[in-house]
Amino acid sequence: MSTLDPGRLEEAQDVEAADPGGMLRQVASSAAQIREALRAAVEAGAGALAEDGRPRAVVVTGMGGSGISGDVLAAVCGLGCPVPVTTVRGYRLPGWVGAADLVIAVSCSGTTEETLEVAAQAARRGCRLLCVGGAGSPLADLAARSRGVFVPVRSVGQPRSTLWGLTVPLLVAARALGLADVPDAVLESTAARLEDVAHRCRPDSEPFVNPAKRIALDLAGDVPLVWGTSPLAETAAYRMCCQLNENAKYPAVYGGLPEADHNQVMAFDGFFARGGSPSGPSDLDDFFRDRSEDAEHGLHLVVLRDTEEHPQTAKRRAASVEMARDRGVAVTEIRAEGDHPLERIATMIALADYVTVYLAITLGVDPTPVPAIQELKARIA
Repeated sequence: MSTLDPGRLEEAQDVEAADPGGMLRQVASSAAQIREALRAAVEAGAGALAEDGRPRAVVVTGMGGSGISGDVLAAVCGLGCPVPVTTVRGYRLPGWVGAADLVIAVSCSGTTEETLEVAAQAARRGCRLLCVGGAGSPLADLAARSRGVFVPVRSVGQPRSTLWGLTVPLLVAARALGLADVPDAVLESTAARLEDVAHRCRPDSEPFVNPAKRIALDLAGDVPLVWGTSPLAETAAYRMCCQLNENAKYPAVYGGLPEADHNQVMAFDGFFARGGSPSGPSDLDDFFRDRSEDAEHGLHLVVLRDTEEHPQTAKRRAASVEMARDRGVAVTEIRAEGDHPLERIATMIALADYVTVYLAITLGVDPTPVPAIQELKARIA
């Protein structure tokens, strides 16, 4: 049973003792991943995929921490991308995918059963194939048999921590195909920004100056609604919820504006809102009063703010935040940094990754192992 103890974040040695798997070190490797993956992708010939012209569509297949690379690719390519970029999470390749399309299979281990199944289907249909994952793996073998391009990626520990190592080869392929403007200079500036986030969020930085520790302490015990204010930020919001699940073993709900204002906003008036039922006395009053008196925990709106928002979305964000605060719902904002879409999404993801690890430590949870996932795999093996 985990217990909430803010004191666990005070001293660097206590933080490190509570993180025996080194998840913080894995998160801090993000900048190095970008540089290493760029070299690996270029050496493997990811750019050569453009020799056969632009594909009709790009389909990324991957699960969990590997699958999110497809979402990041789509977000960086943006709504102006000349071809659709979609992610398949499962065992089946959509029926419309064929020889005119590029399929990118991403698996950090190179052994993910869903990804291998979809990649094999793509090979049988004659799709162009790019595989990204562990060297010497079944995925590498499949790429060799199918005459696909294979980019080896060195895992930094956990697939979810190797996001940038898995994503950069996709970006290199996309820029060669003319789908994204991501020159080497942007990759380097993004790495520099990730180093800056790592410095601000380092374990020996005290909670009152460390933004990730501060947000983790604010979130502890609350139910997070994580909203992005653009398609780019919504991808970062989804990533944050996945990291809350895996690192902190903590529930979270993600959404994006304007859609969340058509459904999730109603949770401000519901069961988990601070102060109890807005509709007057009920049998639940004592329950809400107990929760409020014990710890003042409840719903917590986390807004991931992009620097580029639709004007109406900006109005909705401001109104939503005001409504939440009017109802006693806590609000935390995480703002994107930088100009390029890659810089913006990377900085939001980086800070959120640190938040989830520090939340795990605050709760007395080891952030690295995922025993329920391993048990589930064993049950279906």
